[in-house]
Amino acid sequence: MTHRAGTTSDMTRRQALAWMTAAATLPLGCRASDDGRTVIRVANWGGAGDDSDYFKMVRSLYDRYSDHDPTSRVRVELVPGSQEYVSKLLLDHIAGAMPDVVTIDASSAAVFIDNGLLADLTPFAESDPTFDLDGFFPNVVDIARRGKGLFAVPIDFTPMVLYCNARHFREAGVPLPEGKWSHAEFLEKAKALTTADRFGFEFANWMPGWVTFLWNHGADVLSPDGARASGFLDSEKSIEAIGFVADLVSKHKVSPSLSQTAAAGVDYFATGRASMKVVGHWFLVGLAASQEVDLEDVVVVELPTELDRSETVMYEAGLGIGGSCKHPQKAWEFIKYWTGHGVQSKYNTSGIAVSARKDVEEAKLADKTLSPRAVERNRAFQRIVPSARPPWGSRVEGYDRVEDNCQKAMDAVLKNGVPVKEAFAKAARDIDLEFSRR
Repeated sequence: MTHRAGTTSDMTRRQALAWMTAAATLPLGCRASDDGRTVIRVANWGGAGDDSDYFKMVRSLYDRYSDHDPTSRVRVELVPGSQEYVSKLLLDHIAGAMPDVVTIDASSAAVFIDNGLLADLTPFAESDPTFDLDGFFPNVVDIARRGKGLFAVPIDFTPMVLYCNARHFREAGVPLPEGKWSHAEFLEKAKALTTADRFGFEFANWMPGWVTFLWNHGADVLSPDGARASGFLDSEKSIEAIGFVADLVSKHKVSPSLSQTAAAGVDYFATGRASMKVVGHWFLVGLAASQEVDLEDVVVVELPTELDRSETVMYEAGLGIGGSCKHPQKAWEFIKYWTGHGVQSKYNTSGIAVSARKDVEEAKLADKTLSPRAVERNRAFQRIVPSARPPWGSRVEGYDRVEDNCQKAMDAVLKNGVPVKEAFAKAARDIDLEFSRR
């Protein structure tokens, strides 16, 4: 399912032929600035006009790099849109104009790692006495490993977790989940929490939020080698798990329908109209500004499961060195700076994710400025981390098209009443057909 290092897909070649002239004019690797300092090009997502507090903080940390290394300065190259980001960097790679430092996301890591876009960081990590890879969560580090090769150092990540509104649970006389619990218990609580003016659970047809129901039912989307969907996405266990999720909306009415959610135009959990929701750490940033939900009522718990241990998916951002970087040591020094304790302690105050550094996360548990509830949420995330699996996109190129097919299938079930087995059998065939065309 992946291409060997140094190759690109047919689609990439066609795109490259169309854009090669423009790509060939891009600046190559680290280069000298007008003041003689080395310019380190850093690629990241985002729009140039973003003026949020988060991006202001990030820009200030970039700017401070010159204090760390007076012989260098950072030039950030922002690309809006995840697909646009991947396409642009593929073209930069073909043109030999990759940025020096590349931010990669776990959901598309396979494209970068398996096409030779990134340098192996193992020689840097093993020969640098000031760098300790053991200080990072090991399963997060492993996302960017291929055999003995390491192609990115993680910055931060988030597992998908279940958020609960403790006030709703208290009012309904429903105990909060503790430790391992089942799908049947989840449904029982969702029913008890559902009232005339709020739902027990908020479902969204967003696959990272519902793929975990398959995993926790002993099912999966693809074969273990990522080569096919047939026999897995359309298996009996997968259909059971997907049917359970669909029934939350269509049969049990414990979740708003897709049309209700679209018409409301608001987040049901964040406005106090739903009691449970599957989402990542970043959700806390928006909840802090909610007028309807007190953050002190927000509890994080592990997902219900039929397995011995709950499983979840995690999404991570990391930094790698572009394959055509002319000064890789300079790029490595920047990666060490950005993933170091000092910068990560500051960066992680945004609350957007869990730091990949264990020491930064451990410090939160002793932070006296945080409320007991906030400390408990941090502790809950840390408990869940070991059970977090990488998304399929970290190993399978083009997994975004798998997600598109699955979300269309779920739409067919919930909007058009197509039977689950029929909708997902078709999705499995369509996915395999796309894979066969590579």
